[in-house]
Amino acid sequence: MADVTDAAFRRVIAKYGKPDVMWTEFVSADGLALAPEEGRKKLLLDLVYTEAERPIVAQFFTSTPENMKKAAELARELGFDGVDINMGCPDRSVEKQGAGAALMKNPKRAREVLRAAQEGAGNLPVSVKTRIGWNSPELETWLRELLKENPAVVTVHARTRKEMSKVPARWEFVKRAVEIRDEMGSSALILGNGDVKDLAEAKNRVEETGADGVMIGRGIFGNPWLFSSYIPGVEEKLRVLIEHTKLFEELLGHTKNFAIMKKHFKAYVNGFDGAAELRGKLMEAENSVQMETEINQFLQNTAQ
Repeated sequence: MADVTDAAFRRVIAKYGKPDVMWTEFVSADGLALAPEEGRKKLLLDLVYTEAERPIVAQFFTSTPENMKKAAELARELGFDGVDINMGCPDRSVEKQGAGAALMKNPKRAREVLRAAQEGAGNLPVSVKTRIGWNSPELETWLRELLKENPAVVTVHARTRKEMSKVPARWEFVKRAVEIRDEMGSSALILGNGDVKDLAEAKNRVEETGADGVMIGRGIFGNPWLFSSYIPGVEEKLRVLIEHTKLFEELLGHTKNFAIMKKHFKAYVNGFDGAAELRGKLMEAENSVQMETEINQFLQNTAQ
């Protein structure tokens, strides 16, 4: 997730509740190929990872096969464990480039981009993250087009582009994706995605759909313990938020705005007495020192 699962948050997740596989934020393959040196350096920060995060997959977006090939080659050089192509993002700036969800409207180009990634990735597995269709479900045609190129994995977000995240995910389409895969005799793994909040729900979704796994996105927002099933107390949660914020400043503070962290403040600080008031104060913080002061004051007051 852009500006969420960055290098800082992934390190926190790896420490407190590591999943089976991690993905980077999606990175512009066009930017990596064409941006001036300074711009390219900023993009490369999104591809910084530690050994603790393995296996880790580099995710890219583009509608240009040549740039996808270069990005996949880069992922291989950087030592990633896989390459993923985003064909589901509904962001208009991405779609204007013909990338993200827009590739669902151009299966021929989507297959060219996938082939280019496979060529550049060498022995690395190449996967695709996508949706069930543009305005309406189109798995019967769209998924079959993707599977013709033999991707290692297809992650199916169980909504259309039009639905964004405004309606409940329709997991019956993940089940259908598994059936289509089996009908075609494909070896691709099918992962489901959409609205899963915890491991118990993920296991239920796997059982009911036959999917090979579940990708969790928003469910881990503010909860790096999700994959460990550990439930932290309020103080522990706030201490890890401080740790996360300091790590963000250390790794990304010189290129990214501190305001990006404030979406994390909203995610971590909820569900306990005084959360709304504390959250309001944290939203006014301009750096980790100020936010840590507010949290320490809160903890001191609640301990009295």
